[in-house]
Amino acid sequence: MDTGRIGILTGGGDCPGLNAVIRGVVRRALADDVHVVGFKSGWQGLITGDVEPLTRLSVAGIQFRGGTILGTSRTDPFADPHSQVQIRENWRKYGIRALVVVGGNGTLTVASRMALEEGYPVVGVPKTIDNDIPGTDYSFGFSTAVQVATDAIERLHTTAESHHRVMVIEVMGRHTGWIAAHAGIAGAADFILVPEVPFRISRITETLANRRGLGRPHSIVVVAEDARPHPDEDFLSDDQKASIYREERLGGIGQLVAREIERRSGIEARVSVLGYIQRGGSPNAFDRVLATRFGVKAVEMVLEGRFGRMAALSGTSVIDVALADAVEGYKYLDPEFYRHAEIFFG
Repeated sequence: MDTGRIGILTGGGDCPGLNAVIRGVVRRALADDVHVVGFKSGWQGLITGDVEPLTRLSVAGIQFRGGTILGTSRTDPFADPHSQVQIRENWRKYGIRALVVVGGNGTLTVASRMALEEGYPVVGVPKTIDNDIPGTDYSFGFSTAVQVATDAIERLHTTAESHHRVMVIEVMGRHTGWIAAHAGIAGAADFILVPEVPFRISRITETLANRRGLGRPHSIVVVAEDARPHPDEDFLSDDQKASIYREERLGGIGQLVAREIERRSGIEARVSVLGYIQRGGSPNAFDRVLATRFGVKAVEMVLEGRFGRMAALSGTSVIDVALADAVEGYKYLDPEFYRHAEIFFG
């Protein structure tokens, strides 16, 4: 007897591993003879009825590919009351028994509201390169982003050394410094600036000057895009803050840090902004495996009727946690982890 289809959508920014989740969902569902349909462009597809049947053939080999075959968007179904009417119509039209929502903080917050306020049978899968979703040790996409950033830092070491300059590498990290800290340690950065710990520019420039005196004028400074100077040494104007700390699009602190380093220390400084290359391209092996396991777990949650919950990694086990708890704030960088990084500063 047909018990209905499982729907899946991917929302928010693209992220390595999204296609592996989709494949995991489809293959696990088909093992129980349950069909899966994908809604295109995130919540927008559920609102407009833009749907695609997902088969074993259509997901074959997609775990290697970056991006998402379903497309994505940042559409908020609660922004327009009529959207909820359309969603209910399409839910019935396509015979959806449950919806798997793959996304970051914003997308999963909507999923939680859909479950708690509208009563939809929804399960979540955490997706973000920032690794800032509470309730899970890691989210897929993070490992790949760290590897991309680490490779870039390693390459920039040779440029810094050859030209006797400071290289400032700006990496992604909205509100949290997980990417900066991990890539900075792996890439042997001399300083790592993260949102959780306001930085003192005087400490950085004094250390860089000391290094130059010891015959090492080249240095690497990794800065997360939401890193901020300590209030006691705030060298940013109000206009600069308004420009670089925009909620909808962070970026630009690296250039200002490089400029201030050069002004205070006299050492030539250059900046490299890694930007979107951190979340583009093929996922690494860790993210392929984790995303696949999350997809399988999401279907098992549906089959067990465990709605309003999110797949999560705890140690080496994939568990499920309450969606409402997972979207309550951010998972900030562990202070002990940052203290370990500080040992190598300078």
